[in-house]
Amino acid sequence: MAEIALAVLAHPDDAEFLCAGTLIRLARERQWAIHIATMTAGDCGSAEHSAAEITRIRRSEAVASAATIGATYYCVGERDLNVFYSKPTLARVTQLIRAVRPSLLFTHSPADYHLDHEQTSIIVRAAAFAAPVPLFQAGEGSRPAIDRIPHLYYCDALEGKDPFGQSLPPGFRIDISAVIDVKKSMLACHASQRNWLLHHHGIDEYLTAMLDWSAARGRECGVRFAEGFRQHLGHSYPQNNLLADLLAGV
Repeated sequence: MAEIALAVLAHPDDAEFLCAGTLIRLARERQWAIHIATMTAGDCGSAEHSAAEITRIRRSEAVASAATIGATYYCVGERDLNVFYSKPTLARVTQLIRAVRPSLLFTHSPADYHLDHEQTSIIVRAAAFAAPVPLFQAGEGSRPAIDRIPHLYYCDALEGKDPFGQSLPPGFRIDISAVIDVKKSMLACHASQRNWLLHHHGIDEYLTAMLDWSAARGRECGVRFAEGFRQHLGHSYPQNNLLADLLAGV
């Protein structure tokens, strides 16, 4: 049975910006099964569509992006700008981890520009710890506890900085030069976001923005394109850097 990686990010297109290159390499080079989940369907991410319409569009875009690399997509079902650490949300993410049973788990940086990102990071960290606890969410309808806490990795914060503009250097980087075109194709599936990012963020050419950031991380380690990560190394979490070992992280 293939090993499994699960990325749980806040919104559709977050994985494509932050860790898709690494997921592609895991799938292609190591034959890992890839799962991508978002906490929301990005239901506020439009200045032209209704919430219901943009939800439908963005779910479809996320499914298409995941299908590019044979990955499975899930939506946890929270609402945009309303992702909070709560009992029901923790239960849903814990059940997702138990259903997927990953060895590698990716999520947002604990410090980032968007509170949905920061809350997602906290929730995923808590769910990773809770998923192996048999008495947590026990009972009828609950998935069986997993065997152990997965290796947990935080993706780069957007632009590599915290809310105060201070740099958040990665612990290590993964070379994604050979798969950058596939990463770009995955992000291009999220076509609805070009107009939204231009309207709300003042950012056009979101594909170029992703390439520029990946190139910046690449220059730091002497390759064309890279993605940065930090590993959660708190008590009881795995201490060996499985991701760097698998893909020669630097």
